Amino acid sequence: MPDSTEHPSARHGRESVGELVEQASEQFSRLIRQELRLAQAEMRQKGRRFGIGGGLFGGAGVIGFLALQALVAASIAALALVLPVWASALIITAVLLAVAAVLAATGRKQVGQGTPAAPEQAIEGLKADAAEIKERMTHR
Repeated sequence: MPDSTEHPSARHGRESVGELVEQASEQFSRLIRQELRLAQAEMRQKGRRFGIGGGLFGGAGVIGFLALQALVAASIAALALVLPVWASALIITAVLLAVAAVLAATGRKQVGQGTPAAPEQAIEGLKADAAEIKERMTHR
């Protein structure tokens, strides 16, 4: 006597096409859900690492800024050995302002070269492609 829990078509060693399609669909859905859960877990882990890394970079920036301030103070103190303190501070300030001006001018030049923000070469290429397609369509 056949087992009552066994599927009727499985008793004959063959499953119908509909059952096979249903099984494949279920397996595919399960696989997609598992892949999505894996992707979510991976993104959570990477997000955590990016957060920690960003915090560490921020801390490094603050410490670097403090070190730069200490270097400026040390430069003023070293120059104060041969000049009055006010003159030392004024000279170091002038040097820092000159460096800032050069950086600002260089940055402005770079930004100017980057404008407009549209991808001009790609747009021109697309226009040329569209013109060629139109030309080929009219010559047919």
